[in-house]
Amino acid sequence: MGKTTAEKIFASHLVDEPFPGTRVLRLDVVLCHEITTPIAIDDLMARGKDRIFDTAKIKAVIDHVTPSKDTKTATQAKILRDWARRHDIKDFFDVGFNGVCHALFPEKGFIRPGYTVIMGDSHTCTHGAFGAFAAGVGTTDLEVGILKGVCAFREPKTIRINLNGTLPRGVYAKDVILYVIGQLGVNGATDRVMEFRGPVADAMTMESRMTLCNMAIEAGGTSGICMPDAVTVDYLWPFIQHEYGAKDAALADFRKWCSDDDAEYEKVLDLDVSGLEPLVTYGYKPDLVKPISEMAGTPVDQVYLGSCTNGRLEDLRVAAAILKGKKIAPNVRGILSPATPKVYQDAMHEGLLDIFMDAGFCVTNPTCGACLGMSNGVLAEGEVCASTTNRNFMGRMGKGGMVHLMSPATSAATAIEGQMADPRKYL
Repeated sequence: MGKTTAEKIFASHLVDEPFPGTRVLRLDVVLCHEITTPIAIDDLMARGKDRIFDTAKIKAVIDHVTPSKDTKTATQAKILRDWARRHDIKDFFDVGFNGVCHALFPEKGFIRPGYTVIMGDSHTCTHGAFGAFAAGVGTTDLEVGILKGVCAFREPKTIRINLNGTLPRGVYAKDVILYVIGQLGVNGATDRVMEFRGPVADAMTMESRMTLCNMAIEAGGTSGICMPDAVTVDYLWPFIQHEYGAKDAALADFRKWCSDDDAEYEKVLDLDVSGLEPLVTYGYKPDLVKPISEMAGTPVDQVYLGSCTNGRLEDLRVAAAILKGKKIAPNVRGILSPATPKVYQDAMHEGLLDIFMDAGFCVTNPTCGACLGMSNGVLAEGEVCASTTNRNFMGRMGKGGMVHLMSPATSAATAIEGQMADPRKYL
């Protein structure tokens, strides 16, 4: 019987099986940021276990509130900074070099097909876009990962999602994943791996695949996974070329992690996205989605572009193409946060930041801040934000605020009109 990608990774990384259905896996990468890791650091220190299993496999960043906005966030940053220096963690990204974790770490080449990856952050599932098993974990699991380089998981079950057809003009990966979540529901993939397959997924860039996998958690998924292929090789080539004589060799090696044709799935969803139109959320759950045609005209106070979901260069290019030569409506404020310094620089060199600023956007440094209502774009009570982020929970972006999730294209169109708008009219 064949195996899924997740089953292959579990089998190759298995260290122990202490209970039926529970697998202890060897970890390839442990990712850390300043919101959840300091709690683990303090507890390890209190237990006399201030150690790291392998400094080369720890990657750390200050990204959620950067630069620090108050003493509390400065203290969180200091704990992580001191810890990284104390243990000589080479891959630590402080202010000036830092970016949104789930954009920065792939950009640095830290994620590879077949890897096991954990982080104290629910959107760690993003990294499954590379054909890895990547999951967000709690403090205890993070501590064990830092200390021992292992983590316990339930035996994986996979939902295969076949994305068939072709994407219509003006429809992007964000629309696709909102559609998938709408079909599954917020609990439809709980404790499951969501495997994205089919011609639409195959045709996506790595940036778009990361958007797909990023929001697997919003359907309850432990991890999202795409099959590693030539697109994966091209993205990683600057980091792996010394390991392989040619791209064909890398591709042949990566293919061993692809799910077998006779692999068994708990469920298979066949979704034709050929007729999909841009989608937006309503209410306070990410599975509450409607076509933009049903939401057009809904007023907004703020438009936010950024985050680990849609803050990459590809996203900025899409939005800038719509905004070029236009101004945002006087009743809205637009905020752009490129996901990493490289994205910021590349966008600057391409003239994209000029387009945003000429349109009336405030361009901020790379940060997660507004997404979770901590800084750089927090809403006031009663305010509404059109956002390219990943969660629309009540109060997510500020107490009493409402968030509508949408693609960069739809956000850009909304900024121009000051109310939810169909981006296709601007393409």
